[in-house]
Amino acid sequence: MINLFEPALGEEELAEVRAVFASGWLGKGTRTGEFEAAFAAHLGVPADRLVSLNSCTEGLFLAAELLEIGPGDEVVLPSVSFVGAANAVAARGGTPVFCDVDPHTLNPSVAHIAPRLTAATRAVLVLHYGGYPGDIENIAALCRDRGIPLIEDAACAVASRVSATACGTFGDIGLWSFDPMKILVTGDGGMLYARDPALAQRAAELSYLGLRQVSGYAQASTGGRWWEFQVGPFGRRSITNDISSAIGTVQLAKLPSFVRRRQEITHWYDDRLAGAAGLRRPAPPPPGHESSYYFYWVQMDRRIRDEVATRLYRRGIYTSFRYAPLHLVSAYGTQPALPGAERAAAETLCIPLHQGLDDTQLDTVATELRAAVAEVSELAGITAP
Repeated sequence: MINLFEPALGEEELAEVRAVFASGWLGKGTRTGEFEAAFAAHLGVPADRLVSLNSCTEGLFLAAELLEIGPGDEVVLPSVSFVGAANAVAARGGTPVFCDVDPHTLNPSVAHIAPRLTAATRAVLVLHYGGYPGDIENIAALCRDRGIPLIEDAACAVASRVSATACGTFGDIGLWSFDPMKILVTGDGGMLYARDPALAQRAAELSYLGLRQVSGYAQASTGGRWWEFQVGPFGRRSITNDISSAIGTVQLAKLPSFVRRRQEITHWYDDRLAGAAGLRRPAPPPPGHESSYYFYWVQMDRRIRDEVATRLYRRGIYTSFRYAPLHLVSAYGTQPALPGAERAAAETLCIPLHQGLDDTQLDTVATELRAAVAEVSELAGITAP
């Protein structure tokens, strides 16, 4: 099967894991601090604004807690988004308010977000779809003008930038994912950025049981009862560990080459699928925008999309649509129709994109995709434009 996602891990990562094993310390320690510092340098932010976590989803829940979202509060977010974002709001008693997206870029703009803002809006939470930054500069300006905190789910955008500013750092809180399906992989893991250093400190405490003293071992040399502690906020344990962080540090060094290969694959698909009847390709990033090239998606007539996906699967190519519209999920309550999101969900198919794909596999994907679209269109009596 040619997979939609696939991690790129090798001997360098194994060597660092062996070194962690040999150190005798597997928990959160010096390796985690090194990874946080390296990731801060990658983003261009102070290291004390970052908190490493066991997942990006935990970061979303933590962001809702940091902003004290609760009953009566609304959070505006795109319907085409990760389910964990809406869950993080709803779990605290807040109301997810879904906005529409552009049906082709699958990102929201100010024009989609502004009409959904009310006096009850407590935050705006955006996703950078497929690693493409979207209208983030204008959205951030809108939130600043309205005095509304902005949360960026940058899970897909680990290397995305606009005018040299890293996605995830335009707003008040940013989040990244390092799970097995992402570009930079640590097994599981995430990172949280807070613009306000006090908020970052609170995030660090909440993610480790609210402890004001997190390491008795480090304090032992000072004497006294180093095993005693004080609790600030009532937190939980959602920290990462030195095994994951050691892997992450190696992966971060490889990130530029990962993104270059993904860009090459994107351009290759663009060329091979150009002129394919019945297929629409994603638009390239505008000037000044740098994508992480996390997704490559094609769009086609909604009457054939599902059957095309089925035929590709039977031919050894796994495809999917990410992410199903959340305004259609009954658990979040009644929501108005959002035509852009609904159109995107009916017409879009994400095809394999990861740095491990070779040219033979790419040729197979492009050839089989074009063939499947042509076959199913003919069976459905559809004349492709």
